[in-house]
Amino acid sequence: MVNAILGKKLGMTQIFRENGDALPATVLKAGPCVVIQRKTAATDGYEAAQIGLVEHPAPKRLTQALEGHFKRAGANPARFLQEVRLGPGADDVKVGDKVLVDQFTVDERVDVIGVSKGRGFAGFHKRHHFGGGGGAHGSMFHRAPGSIGASAFPSRVLKGMRAAGHMGVDRVTVRNLRVLQVLPEENALVVQGAVPGPDGGYLVVRKAKAPHRQPQGGGEKAASGKKSKAKAES
Repeated sequence: MVNAILGKKLGMTQIFRENGDALPATVLKAGPCVVIQRKTAATDGYEAAQIGLVEHPAPKRLTQALEGHFKRAGANPARFLQEVRLGPGADDVKVGDKVLVDQFTVDERVDVIGVSKGRGFAGFHKRHHFGGGGGAHGSMFHRAPGSIGASAFPSRVLKGMRAAGHMGVDRVTVRNLRVLQVLPEENALVVQGAVPGPDGGYLVVRKAKAPHRQPQGGGEKAASGKKSKAKAES
């Protein structure tokens, strides 16, 4: 089974609970996807599947290499392709299989991978969240970066120093978002919180690699049980 799916960010909304709490949520178009290529440990050294997001209309302009790639798989061309590692027990995954959103369940934890919004050339404060100096009259140090190295030695700015530059357009992974709704008929997924990228940006949604532990019920009873056990032992 492929434990990930490709999709798009549609936008943010609110989901209201029965007690009146409003949860910020993001609506994602998740799938349908098709397995375009299957990689195995015997031929490639690792287990993976290349999946493509099915979109309408399909792209018309393709290179000959991509055209042959989709033709061998017997699938329609796709704009967004991504390779997903497969875990043990995925021997039944083959070229042409469908990957749908119904593999996810409500309250499940997922990781969402995307490309952050581009902000262009940004300064120290916006790009690296520098605090800056005082804003009062006479400060003479408002939005300067501060020290960037010593003058005597090494008499140069070391590589890796945080400075102004291009901000955004980075691969970002947001971990452990909770699934609020699964809409198989609409190929949609609603997750709690924000995801990287602009509306319409491509995303990879995978089952969380390190999901948070779900709280165990009966916490007060368990605590009282421990206390009574300690008293009995004493």
